[in-house]
Amino acid sequence: MVTAYILVQTEVGKAAQVAKEIVEIKGVQQAEDVVGPYDVIVRAQARTIDELGKLVVARVQAVHGITRTLTCPVVHL
Repeated sequence: MVTAYILVQTEVGKAAQVAKEIVEIKGVQQAEDVVGPYDVIVRAQARTIDELGKLVVARVQAVHGITRTLTCPVVHL
């Protein structure tokens, strides 16, 4: 399994709604609205890196109110 944190920037005032919508997506384990340069931090899991990419591009980025994402896969060194 591949786990990643997805850092999300949203339109002004949309963070809470975006987090609520994202957490309903299959493969998303957690979505929290935060303060700082990003508005929502998402923890997601997929079987492969390709499936993770599809999750981010096809599902997460399709949520209305998102302006940018940055995906950070977890590595075990």
